[in-house]
Parts: sequence; structure tokens; C-alpha cells
Amino acid sequence: MARLRGKRLKARPVRRYALIVALVVLFAVLLAQTSPRLRAWIDPARTVAADQLASSARPGLWDRISGKAARDERIRELEAEVRELTRYRSVAISMAARLEAYEDMLNVMGEPPVRGVTARITSETNGPFREAILVNAGTLQGVQPGAYAENEGGLVGRVVQIGERSSRVLLVADFNSRVPVMGEASGMRAILFGDRDDLGTLTDLPERGSFILGERVLTSGEGGIFPRGIVVGEVVERGGALRVEFGMNRGRGGFVRLMPSMQIPRPEEFPAELPDPESAIETDGEAGSEEGAETAASDALPDAGAPGGE
Repeated sequence: MARLRGKRLKARPVRRYALIVALVVLFAVLLAQTSPRLRAWIDPARTVAADQLASSARPGLWDRISGKAARDERIRELEAEVRELTRYRSVAISMAARLEAYEDMLNVMGEPPVRGVTARITSETNGPFREAILVNAGTLQGVQPGAYAENEGGLVGRVVQIGERSSRVLLVADFNSRVPVMGEASGMRAILFGDRDDLGTLTDLPERGSFILGERVLTSGEGGIFPRGIVVGEVVERGGALRVEFGMNRGRGGFVRLMPSMQIPRPEEFPAELPDPESAIETDGEAGSEEGAETAASDALPDAGAPGGE
């Protein structure tokens, strides 16, 4: 009996210690889940450990046959991409706030907000003489003459015919299309037109300098047809020559956005009303004579405090 009591007494402190340790561990887990600072330290380590365990685990034969292994691998790749994009998102938000503060300090004149019309592509004309698309938006939907079309990949074309409920857009890949472009990194200017191989050709190149392989090609804004800074494509090399791969081919959603072309009026169209220099001189002279008369009148009045001034 004494031995059994001794064993029970020794077992009770161990149980108490185990219960206390379990409560402490549960409290630590709860604190780690609720505290954002602790989660910021724990989440990267947990993510790395989970990735290592997932990569070390070999998929079985059934997983390979059913495609589950490929899906899991794709999910892991997307999760890694989401984490990377989340990091870039925070950097972009901070940079945007900093840019806005700098613009306020320098009093930079920003561009006015432009509202476009999203339309569906109803038909395409890919003939030997013209490449155009027909979209289901016209003047009734707010499309303005001189508008241009773009998608998520870049510039698509410009509106050449407009109706009440539809518009025809001439693609930048058409041979008859001429787009003034510039290199984003090199700053070189040229004229871009389409060709039958779905690549753009650069002409009217300057004598000195050249485009850089892999740089983006933007609209230069010359001629007033397209605003400056719209992405057109990317410089690639084909057959020993520099060509342009159109960015619109990356967007295949079947929709385009018709944007109004921002036409900035010339100064001679709305001249500023400046004051006439002669009238300004006459006004200054009259003001000076009035001030002189007032000064002379104040000097002629006797001082009330002086003797004999009454």
C-alpha cells in the first residue's frame, strides 16, 4: 500500500507539470495566431518548412496517373507567385504614396482622368488588304471620333469608322496603319506598320542609334493621333532585323476598351487675355498722381496740436 501511494504521489506532479506545459503551449499558439508581429516572424519559416516538406514528398504512382501530382505542383507554383506579387504590391503602394507626395511638393500638373467604353469584338476582317475589327459600341455608348482601342496587352488600333451602335477599328498590325513610336529605354523614334507575319516593321529610323533588343515600344504622341506612352509591343529579332512583337496578341479576351484621344488645345486656339501695357501705364500714372495729391493735401492741413492751429 505504501508503495502504491508513493507512486501516485510521484505521478501527480508529473501530470500537473504536463498540464501546465500544455496550457502554456496552447496560449503561445493562440498568441502567435492573433499577434500580427509574431505572425510576420513565424509565417515565412512555416512557409519554407511546408515547401520543403512538400518538395521532399514524392508523389505516388496513382497521383501521377490521375494528375494530382501535376495539380499540386501547379498550386505550389501559384502560391509562390502570389507571395512574390504580394511583396511587390506593398512596394508599389509605398512608391505610389511617395510619388504622390513628390508631385504635391513640385506642383506637377497631372493628366485628367479619362473614361473609356468597353466593347465586345463582334467580327474580324483579316483580308489581304485590310485587318480590322468590328465592335458593338458607337456614339450612343459614348464613343468619340478619333478614339483608339486597347486591351490588357497594349494598343489594338484606332477607330476609323463610327456609327450609332458599332465602330470599326483598324488594327496596328495592318499594313496601312502608321503609328509613331519610341523606345522606352533608348528613346529612338520611328514609324511602325504591320506585316503579314504578325510582327511590326520599323521605318524612318534615325541615322544614328538603334532600338534595344527586348525593350518596350511606346507611342510617341507625334501627329496627335495617339497619346504618348501607350504600350505597343516589344522589340524582337527576326531574320537579323529588329521587329516589333505586338502586345495586343497577349490579350485574347474578346474585349477592347475604346479610349478618347486627349487633344490638348493649342495656345492660339484659346489665347490668354493679358492686360494692355499702355492701359497699365496710364493706370499706374493716375494712381501716382492721386497719391501725390493726397500727400500734398495732408501737408497743407495745419497740425491740430501746434499753437495757432485752431
